Amino acid sequence: MTGPDAPDQSRLIDGKYRVLRELARQENVTISEVSAAEGVTRHVAWFDVSTPADRQAFHAYRTVLRTLEPAGLTDVVARPGAFYAVWQPVTGTPLDDVLAQPVKSQETVEAVQALAARLAAHGYALTDADIVMNGHEPQIAYLRPATRTPEDIATLNAPALAALSGGRVKRRREPGAWLTFVPGLLFLGGAIYLGGQAAQIYLNPPVREVADVAGQEAQDAARKLTAQGFRVQYTEGQSGAREIGQIIRQEPQAGTNLPVGRLVTLTVNNPPSVAVPRVEEMTVDQVKSSLKDGALVLGKVLTVDGTLTNTAKGHVIAQLPQPGSQTQPGQPVQVLVSSGVQGKETWIPDLTGMTYEQAREYARAAGLVVNRVKEQPSDEPANTVLEQVPAPYVRVEVGSPVTLTVATARYAPPTQSAGNLQLPPPYVPPVTAEPEAPVTPDPVQPPEETTPEPAPPAATGTVTFDYTFPADLPDGSYSVVVRDDDGQREVMAAMDAGTLRGNVARTDQPIPVNGEAVFVILRDGGDYATVTPLTP
Repeated sequence: MTGPDAPDQSRLIDGKYRVLRELARQENVTISEVSAAEGVTRHVAWFDVSTPADRQAFHAYRTVLRTLEPAGLTDVVARPGAFYAVWQPVTGTPLDDVLAQPVKSQETVEAVQALAARLAAHGYALTDADIVMNGHEPQIAYLRPATRTPEDIATLNAPALAALSGGRVKRRREPGAWLTFVPGLLFLGGAIYLGGQAAQIYLNPPVREVADVAGQEAQDAARKLTAQGFRVQYTEGQSGAREIGQIIRQEPQAGTNLPVGRLVTLTVNNPPSVAVPRVEEMTVDQVKSSLKDGALVLGKVLTVDGTLTNTAKGHVIAQLPQPGSQTQPGQPVQVLVSSGVQGKETWIPDLTGMTYEQAREYARAAGLVVNRVKEQPSDEPANTVLEQVPAPYVRVEVGSPVTLTVATARYAPPTQSAGNLQLPPPYVPPVTAEPEAPVTPDPVQPPEETTPEPAPPAATGTVTFDYTFPADLPDGSYSVVVRDDDGQREVMAAMDAGTLRGNVARTDQPIPVNGEAVFVILRDGGDYATVTPLTP
């Protein structure tokens, strides 16, 4: 069986309500029939809260429930990951059946009218509630979440109130009812007097100065203006100079003389939500920079032991809110920072003979950090590890630094010129005689010896090196070599990037070269950049 009536008895709500079947869905609310303790059947209205607006709407709904105290409500829960209300059956006559009766008691009419007024005061209509009559008393069996304007409430309540007053109303009989005309006359006289005063006020309302409420909380501002006799409505805006929920501006402006009863519009600071970035594994300084880009701020920083998560000291283990969740700009993000891996040691094997990349991965797997690389001329292939600190299999604390010495190409210029070498004579394949008809081959004349023309001597000259290292030079070890027809040789020994950033490097004396020459900047033994030499 599928659909809303399909049972899903394997699912639990909040670990204590077993779902028997799904009854209905309304926007982000799912109503399910559940089995509670001792087999009691209840209805659970589960709210899917995924945004701050959803959370705010549920808390407003919960406030209304606690104020109205519906007879069918047994529990309402609001905590991260669980927002729901639990309802129980309520016995009685449905309100629709009472409205259809031709004769209604005065007590019933007054009680339903009073309930309608209470619901309207909280933004709900009679149609938003399942109401049953227990004698003359209306009881709320279930209240659906809704957002109504006063006009909507009046429109929705009109049919029920009309049916309530329609037909014949059976009025209460009280002793001494014949004396009620006396207070009635007094009431009529007072009404005439008050009506005259009200008409005077309506036609000539008093004028008051609009108070300045900019920068105040929205509720405080509205309370202040309504106390002056003005009507208030909200509109949303955005301002970085105000906190969320504060008034950005008001219309009319403060100091304006306005008749009582006129409307004042308040613009509340409510900027669009932003996504929370992932800051796990970052340092606190990196977290501040990342949050600043997203218009968020760093909240509480709690330090915890990082042994269980193997997180290095000073790095973030967890964060709240979670990465990717939505929040308002300016809100804080709390983080848990590792105090380090306590009492944990590690070691690395013999890394010599490995490439630099392989050795670095071994160090990372052991929880160590390669923070320094030295270069040493060697006959081994470039980037081959020659030495390491710490030594192989020596136990050190997790997070300790590692220094690697890697090979660079060894340059040795030739001791003397090879001169002009004589080419060998051209190869002439032998001629094989056919066995059927042997023929004496002609004697092969030896080739004439030729002397190759000597190659023109290579051009020689001198060049100079002049280069400004960028301020954002990546971390690493940098050296400079010159490459020409004679090979490659070093002109600047290896130096750390921190020493070179933003500085100028140049040779004091011209460098002799043979043929075409170019300067090459090496980073950790590999080509990083080429520089065209300057000719003096």
